Amino acid sequence: MNRMRRPSNFFVSALTLLMVLATIPGLTSAQTDDIPNNATARTFGKGWECNGSFRELDGACTAVVVPANAYATDRSYGRGWTCGRGHREVDGACAGIEVPQYAFLNSSGSRWECGRGYRKVNDSCVDVNVPANGYLSPSGDRWVCERGYRAVNQTCAAINVPQNAYLTDTSYGSGWACSRGYREAGQSCVVINVPPNGFLSDSEYGSGWKCARGYRAVGESCDALAVEENAHLNSSGNEWECDRPYRKRMDACVLP
Repeated sequence: MNRMRRPSNFFVSALTLLMVLATIPGLTSAQTDDIPNNATARTFGKGWECNGSFRELDGACTAVVVPANAYATDRSYGRGWTCGRGHREVDGACAGIEVPQYAFLNSSGSRWECGRGYRKVNDSCVDVNVPANGYLSPSGDRWVCERGYRAVNQTCAAINVPQNAYLTDTSYGSGWACSRGYREAGQSCVVINVPPNGFLSDSEYGSGWKCARGYRAVGESCDALAVEENAHLNSSGNEWECDRPYRKRMDACVLP
């Protein structure tokens, strides 16, 4: 005959402790009793927070009052409401946005922008007066000059391009540059005289030409370069330097 197994001492002790705790009033509901109406216990950490359409005030959660021309955001942060399209917040209320003539509300509906061909001046949109030989910019709120013209005061003046020159970026400088083989001299382009054994350097500075390798510029000509004994042409090709271990002394290469 099987004998009934008696409960372990641990089981009996645990059961007794639970029975004692159950007899203590309000112990099991102490935490939930501290949470006010329209609030929820924080998921992490201690405490509670008001639900989306309520805000804390003196330890309670009061309903968010949504002003006219606004809508509730149902968020637990911020003021709980946002002004509707065409309105902006002013002193806790939503005031209508006055859209001037030739303007429109932007995509957010919180401000206005001038239409193409107009620009904002204070609280109005004024016409963009495009001068002759000009056109509206892609933004539509200003004008730019056609190619070959540049802005002078409120007009587009023609750029006088001299012979042997071409148009460049007209936003700065003269608006033109000399063609290859010519250089600027006042308001004209003069030819660059390249001496024998020289070539155009395409530089805006200096003579506009350089001597070929093995030649040295002397005045307006390129003279053959005499390379001394135990020497060689340097990287530029227009001067010489001593072979190692020789060192340059006067116009010769000598051992140290």
